[in-house]
Amino acid sequence: MKRVFGVKKDKEPPPSIQDASDRINKRGDNVEEKLKKLDAELSRYKEQIKKTRPGPAQEAIKARAMRILKQKRMYEGQRDMLYNQTFNLDQVAFASEGLKDAQQTMSALKSANKELKGMMKTVNIQDIDNLQDEMMDMMDVSNEIQETLGRSYNVPDYIDEEELMELDALEADMGSEADGIPSYLQPDKEEPDLDTEFNLPAAPTGNTTAQGEDEHGLPTVPRASLRS
Repeated sequence: MKRVFGVKKDKEPPPSIQDASDRINKRGDNVEEKLKKLDAELSRYKEQIKKTRPGPAQEAIKARAMRILKQKRMYEGQRDMLYNQTFNLDQVAFASEGLKDAQQTMSALKSANKELKGMMKTVNIQDIDNLQDEMMDMMDVSNEIQETLGRSYNVPDYIDEEELMELDALEADMGSEADGIPSYLQPDKEEPDLDTEFNLPAAPTGNTTAQGEDEHGLPTVPRASLRS
């Protein structure tokens, strides 16, 4: 039966976009090679026409050149058509690659979303808040411990302004007593000099006649001088 009816052949898979694009590009390369050859022939015929005098020989060269020119126009049309097909295939390939990238992105996002949901189930916002509060309390206690350990034993924690003023006055007295005279025995520097203020004359400093003393040690009264 297989020999009579034959065996059904498996269908070949359809060509991919890349296969079709490679095939068209190969055809385009062949067309480009043919166009280069035709351009070289046309250039040669143009030189011959310039060098040949008008007449049957020149007309024959022109006829050959026209035939080559027609072939060139035909191949140029094929080349443009192949380029258009390649452009269309490139657009389709670009769209296909974009869809594949989108599918991979969606798959990655779904996987990440599932993983995040699983991780969020193990995290409680209230636990985080409680942990933050505990950390703040521990920091406050640590600061209090540091302040307590750094406290001085000889200096009181609080000194009011009156105590500071008394301390300054005591230091001033101690500085003045260091000179040997207590402050309460020193003259007030702020009191004005009465002699200077009232412009009083200075006490006489000349030599005075010594007075005598009686037997009791008292000064004698000078006698008035008698005029003659």
